Amino acid sequence: MIHVNNFSNGALNPVLAYLMSCMGCFLGLRCTTRARAYQGAARARWLAMAALAIGSTGIWVMHFIAMLGFTIPDESIRYNVPVTILSMVIAVAVVGVGTFIVGFREGNGPLLLGGVIIGCGVASMHYVGMSAIRVQDSLTYDPMLVAASVIIAVIAGTAALWAALRLHSLLSTIAASLIMGVAVSGMHYTGMAALRVYPERGVSVSTSATASAIAFLLPLILGLSMVGFIFSTVIALSPTAAEILEEGELMARIAQTSQNGPHTGLGRQLSATDSGRQDPAQPGSLFRPHPSQRRP
Repeated sequence: MIHVNNFSNGALNPVLAYLMSCMGCFLGLRCTTRARAYQGAARARWLAMAALAIGSTGIWVMHFIAMLGFTIPDESIRYNVPVTILSMVIAVAVVGVGTFIVGFREGNGPLLLGGVIIGCGVASMHYVGMSAIRVQDSLTYDPMLVAASVIIAVIAGTAALWAALRLHSLLSTIAASLIMGVAVSGMHYTGMAALRVYPERGVSVSTSATASAIAFLLPLILGLSMVGFIFSTVIALSPTAAEILEEGELMARIAQTSQNGPHTGLGRQLSATDSGRQDPAQPGSLFRPHPSQRRP
């Protein structure tokens, strides 16, 4: 068996991969929080953005940043381009299925089902991505460690959905993202620990539809990272879930006031309530508390 190195660049790759995973999970959780405040097509759009953020940046980018530190002695590692792209599509699609399940259905059943689907999707992305490796050696896996990596992925997926449904404040979302980053990274390196590489003579590596990590993975990772920063800007400028709910309540009161007439007691009460309300948070602030956390 050939000894492989997952940390050929020291702590750079695992630390950077962890940070990118945390960022992707954070963006996905914030998108899911906003999705819960909408209905219909608007909710679906936010859930799709959450799946894209978690699947691409939180999972796929994390995996291949870590893979940039993976080396086999005296081997040139190449990646099959279509299979690598397929692994990203799998990650986004499966995470999307899980988020849509909990986004449109409530209860522990959909939560567990969505967590299992996302966990299996994360594991599938990892091993499909690993199948894109082209080297002159034989790659096999330890079944017990593979099973452990899948269990970690399922737990991470379920925790992500639970956090998306239960956590609304900025600090709690950051904490959940840090924990999810540990889970995704733990799943990845457990899967890498399951890898076994054996020399195989007479095997040639076809360069057709393949590329080196520096030529292919690095530009793609940088591009997706830029998309993540654009996501951050969109989320920062968009209304928070609390503001969305408040706007809906205000529009409902205005509609009811219009039906009852502007000079009724209800209209005067609405005006007094709105004029006397003081809120130090600025519009668009991520720090505004959820309506359920407001004092009566």
